[in-house]
Amino acid sequence: MSRYQLDQSDLQFAREFLADPVGYHSPGLQRVLNRMRGADWASKYVLVTQERHGRWLLGKMPRKRGSEIEIVEGVVYTDLLDAERDIFRRRWQDLTGDDLTTALQSAA
Repeated sequence: MSRYQLDQSDLQFAREFLADPVGYHSPGLQRVLNRMRGADWASKYVLVTQERHGRWLLGKMPRKRGSEIEIVEGVVYTDLLDAERDIFRRRWQDLTGDDLTTALQSAA
């Protein structure tokens, strides 16, 4: 089965997400998010609450269901929206091989 692949035409949706990570998303952005959240790739980033409403750690979901989440050392967030944006950028990099910040600057 062929999965939707992210490309340069999706940069508009990346901009949309970075501007407003929570709330309503356009159908195009929702398609991008569905791809990023899909179950068919190795290292899916997640947020792990360290302190409720105050500190989050970056984690990677295990390949095997029920195994422990791997915490990425040295990455701590104190702003949830910044954390969501960072995970979006990391997932973009993993799925496209491109640094999102560089891609957005090149496309401007």
